[in-house]
Amino acid sequence: VKEVASYVKTRGVRTLVCTAGFINPQPLKDICRVSDGFAVTLKAFNDKFYQKICGQTLRPILNSLEIIRAEKKHLELVNLIVPSYNDDLGVIKDMCKWIKKSLGEDTPIHFGRFYPEYKLKNLPPTPVKIIESARKIAQDEGLKYVYTFNVAPHDGNNTYCPNCKKIVIKRLA
Repeated sequence: VKEVASYVKTRGVRTLVCTAGFINPQPLKDICRVSDGFAVTLKAFNDKFYQKICGQTLRPILNSLEIIRAEKKHLELVNLIVPSYNDDLGVIKDMCKWIKKSLGEDTPIHFGRFYPEYKLKNLPPTPVKIIESARKIAQDEGLKYVYTFNVAPHDGNNTYCPNCKKIVIKRLA
């Protein structure tokens, strides 16, 4: 990642690293020096989920997010909400509080609707109401840029001015 980002940077190309955030601190800092931004999938906000599903703990991911913020890189978070796995609205509220406190209110977060695929075909799609509730929780906690995805068309797909609340960017899908 570092080599490719370094190479394209010399040619005026910007890079966005898409990652689950499980990166050791020094390599992450090295990547930050040559990358322009990060989209990090914050899969859940509890160790139980990370240990069961990912075989790791949450803390290294939070550390990575704090490093990216400290390095002053653009950062966006993605949270795919999977029914019965990470759809507890109380935990989502705790996550949003942590985001605001540790990363800042301007950190964009995208809440996504899960559709049954691969090993999770036995689960239902995430109810749109859960996605909307997560978005409202994030907004109520003071996050300014809260989006939905895999729900279209939807008001949550658009970017709004945090001051006047008018649509700045309208997305159809």
